[in-house]
Amino acid sequence: MADISTQPYKGARDFYPSDMRVQNYIFKVWRTVVERYGYEEYTAPMLELTDLYRAKTGEEIVNEQTYSFTDRGGREVTIRPEMTPSVARMVAAKQQELAYPLRWYSIVNNWRYERPQRGRVREFWQLNVDLLGVSGIEADAEIIRMADSIMRAFGAKDDMFIIRINNRKLTSLLMGEYLDLDVQKSHLLSKLLDRKAKMSESAFDAQAQSIVGEDIAKLNDLLNIKSIDELPANVVESGQVEELRQLFDTLKAAEVNVRFDLTLMRGFDYYTGVVFEVFDTNPENPRAIFGGGRYDELTEIFGATDVPAVGFAPGDVGTANFLETHDLLPKLSSSVKVYMAVISEAVVAEAQKLASALRKAGISVAVDIGGKKAGSQVKKADKDGIPFVVFVGEEEIKAGKFTLRELESGNEAKLEPKELIQHLQ
Repeated sequence: MADISTQPYKGARDFYPSDMRVQNYIFKVWRTVVERYGYEEYTAPMLELTDLYRAKTGEEIVNEQTYSFTDRGGREVTIRPEMTPSVARMVAAKQQELAYPLRWYSIVNNWRYERPQRGRVREFWQLNVDLLGVSGIEADAEIIRMADSIMRAFGAKDDMFIIRINNRKLTSLLMGEYLDLDVQKSHLLSKLLDRKAKMSESAFDAQAQSIVGEDIAKLNDLLNIKSIDELPANVVESGQVEELRQLFDTLKAAEVNVRFDLTLMRGFDYYTGVVFEVFDTNPENPRAIFGGGRYDELTEIFGATDVPAVGFAPGDVGTANFLETHDLLPKLSSSVKVYMAVISEAVVAEAQKLASALRKAGISVAVDIGGKKAGSQVKKADKDGIPFVVFVGEEEIKAGKFTLRELESGNEAKLEPKELIQHLQ
């Protein structure tokens, strides 16, 4: 039998304790911010019927990026590539029972069959935040303010990121009335714009020419627009532009760093209005960290009344890359606070007794039961990121005092059990 590889499945990751510290830190910041905004946690199954994604996420993602299979009951199912369709299903299932607006969040893992690269893997974790039941720009503004709050909770400054905003309704208006494109060509152009940053300029121009024909110059004029006021005169007076203008005014008043970007589309078919992306401004990591937008028609596929909704979903990979790029990751210690170095086998029972007293006081303790020398035990604690070592030997037992060493500073103190507990607490 050939040797079995020790590597995880391509595009998935093993999380050793040091990796889990980073992920748990990211999750903790996410939870802290969204719960301060009044959002409550929910979850849903990892498996959904494939038709759920086919109906709204888009055929391209279903056909090319999902893990889909037929189960033993003959049902076509998919491992979730994202959470939004599940939210819509859950809301549609109890639409008349729920009290709106709904402020929901989840932190779950998703799977997409993509080519692994920096910032993109096949299994990833996302924070999913959704505000359902409010159609006005107040909801869009709350969601975008929360995205900004998350970035600042990680320590990000104004010069580290920008939030780019567009409106799908405005884009549809421009494609139909300004570029005179039919529905099919508008859809093709929106998909092309979504891929623009990943293409060469010549490849984009060639594909755009095949869609808009002689209006390529008009398209290029649109793509060079940097502010709402630069839009064509007959479009500036539209309701879509006024909606965007109000949103920008609200966000700027809240000191959120935003910019208009007409090329921003977001890939999913279900977006119906405002879309946005949080973009890293560092030239070493020039990419969208995460994004979101409004999806007001998602519940209609279940025969339910449409529920207005807006949300966003940062991922663990993009967030970690941003924190590393900007040196924002704090020094993360082990969840174990104390490593108990047992100097002699004769005192193991006494060491366990002391450890129990510490645990009852709410202090996490790992007792060394390997019989190694004291120096090796200290190295083990240091390597594992445990901040304190308590030495337990025959002399300590007789004296009733135990040496506590803080590994980072090297400071030591001899303390009685009660003093030890007070110091560690």
